[in-house]
Amino acid sequence: MSRSDRSPLLLAGLLAAAGATHFTAPRRFDHIVPRSLPGSPRAWTYASGAAELALAAGVALPQTRRVAALATAAFFVGVFPANVKMAVDWRRRPAPQQAAAWGRLPLQLPLVLWARGVAKSAERAA
Repeated sequence: MSRSDRSPLLLAGLLAAAGATHFTAPRRFDHIVPRSLPGSPRAWTYASGAAELALAAGVALPQTRRVAALATAAFFVGVFPANVKMAVDWRRRPAPQQAAAWGRLPLQLPLVLWARGVAKSAERAA
């Protein structure tokens, strides 16, 4: 299997694992939901987990890959504020946890670019 064939499946796997974790360990995500969002943090945790699972399915299927990959890129941009909130909230935690929280921020860009690359590859394959 070529790298271009594996890339969408790896992205789908990442999304599926993250989405499932929102349901199996929701407390980890509840605290990073920005307070400015209406409703309960748990509802947002479940909604974002469901979105990740749906995106994973869409990216995994060649018929929906392009649109789902573009939606995934938008999703990664949309959850960036939660990652910022986590980094700010964790500023008094031990250094390794602070480093992990701050380290997540620049990782969003490669995730967005990866999803866009999957979309472009799907467009060329169509």
